[in-house]
Amino acid sequence: MRRAVLAPLTTAAAATAAAVVVLALDPYEPGHFPTCPVLALTGFFCTGCGTMRAVHSLLHLDVAGAWDMNPLLLLLAPFAVATWVAWTVRAWSGRPRRWAAPPWAIATVLVVLVAFTVLRNVPALGPWLAP
Repeated sequence: MRRAVLAPLTTAAAATAAAVVVLALDPYEPGHFPTCPVLALTGFFCTGCGTMRAVHSLLHLDVAGAWDMNPLLLLLAPFAVATWVAWTVRAWSGRPRRWAAPPWAIATVLVVLVAFTVLRNVPALGPWLAP
């Protein structure tokens, strides 16, 4: 096995371990996990608020519940998995990375993250985007 594959495999092992914890401990029950520090300090929902509950719902095959907690997670998860698969294949084959995201793509992602954070804190949209 190529040494370069250790990084993506370690990442997969860490993600699996985290998923097992989130599967075993219900984040809907108080006291199992800490409150989001951004929410605790500012009173505003951050981009990641509700992500742990969304993952818990996904692990229980409740896609609607996951969507209610953090719709952005469901939209970005396929890209994260595809990126991990590409990283693993590239590491296994020994090929160097040939493509980097262009600046406009990075800027677009940042704009989407900021817009999602702002919109989920607008009272009129609160019931739809808030966790």
